[in-house]
Amino acid sequence: MKNAKSLYHGYRFPPSVISCAVRWYFRFQLSLRDIEELLFERGVVVSYETIRRWCDKFGKGFAHCVKAARRKPSATWHLDEVFVSLRGEPYLLWRAVDQHGAEVDVLLQKRRDKAAAKRFFKRVLDVESWQLLA
Repeated sequence: MKNAKSLYHGYRFPPSVISCAVRWYFRFQLSLRDIEELLFERGVVVSYETIRRWCDKFGKGFAHCVKAARRKPSATWHLDEVFVSLRGEPYLLWRAVDQHGAEVDVLLQKRRDKAAAKRFFKRVLDVESWQLLA
């Protein structure tokens, strides 16, 4: 049986540096250049473009781990409806947020759609009832 190669195999920097940079980028609202400076202060010389590539490759895995470790939503939740502008175009953002501020679910749509809103409510209620039973 072959040994599986590490996810970080072939990278110049150790996994601890890569994971720290990616975690900083997704956890705190820092720019790639800010992370480059923070790593430079710790003696690691790396370009912001390299950090961007790390975030593209390893970001999904980190997001999955963070989401799994996040506490479960509570039974009480609220719905936010906000118009946001993306690339100069207006969109409607629906967010179901529990009493602790954790997002239960998100829906982004171009215009108001009653059927899509009903599906969103059903999905949120299904998630909520499933988590209460667990």
